[in-house]
Amino acid sequence: MTALLSARGLTRRYRMPRAGLFAPVRETIALDDADVDVRAGSTLGVIGESGSGKSTLVRLLLGLDTPTAGSVTFDGRAVDAAASARSLHWLRRETGIVFQDPYASLDPRMRVDRIVGEPLWALDVDVDRRARVREVLDDVGLPSDAGERYPHEFSGGQRQRIALARALVHRPRLLVGDEPLSALDVTVRAQVLELIRELRVRDGLTLVMVSHDIGVVQNLCDEVVVMKDGRIVEEGPTEKVLLQPQVAYTRRLLASIPVIDPPR
Repeated sequence: MTALLSARGLTRRYRMPRAGLFAPVRETIALDDADVDVRAGSTLGVIGESGSGKSTLVRLLLGLDTPTAGSVTFDGRAVDAAASARSLHWLRRETGIVFQDPYASLDPRMRVDRIVGEPLWALDVDVDRRARVREVLDDVGLPSDAGERYPHEFSGGQRQRIALARALVHRPRLLVGDEPLSALDVTVRAQVLELIRELRVRDGLTLVMVSHDIGVVQNLCDEVVVMKDGRIVEEGPTEKVLLQPQVAYTRRLLASIPVIDPPR
């Protein structure tokens, strides 16, 4: 299948504050020479420890940050993160993202219908906007009066459903989740995970899921990349990578998953 999203040689370096007036300039490498292909209709998981470069990779793939080196293409079209915001409207229409914290990512001063509908207005999507907001809120399983309420009136799981509705309201082809389940308790996490799976299958979404929870990636993703210190150290079909890891770091990640003995 053709790659919908591709990156070649993707690198991001940041300058660090000087230790003193005459100290040399230092750099830290957040992402180093990453190659990624996300096939249309596939689900790609990105796993690794905190600080491994997962979120940096996502920001560069979506044109939310400018790479130090390398390139990104979406459906064969170059993503120029240094261009003006308006010139990237085409990419924003094709992509949606759900962040980790379902409360911090929602404006507490705005009603839910305005929060969810914001991409339609910002991207000038030609659709009956109010009807589309009602439709997508129903799709994610929220009550009919949800649009008239504010984020603080909802539980954490419901707020993440609001964030998911906002990411999907303009019917993107690619959905990205940057640790979207880590702030939820186990039961709610399973519910939202199943919802994402159902919507992906129904709408034919391409999905990139960033997570430190290997179980989430195992249950949702066809392929996986493993990151360490800003580099991709292993990649391939999820079942093969998780059952037959080829590098020591992946084996250590898998060994770190806690095993709880059943009650006697």
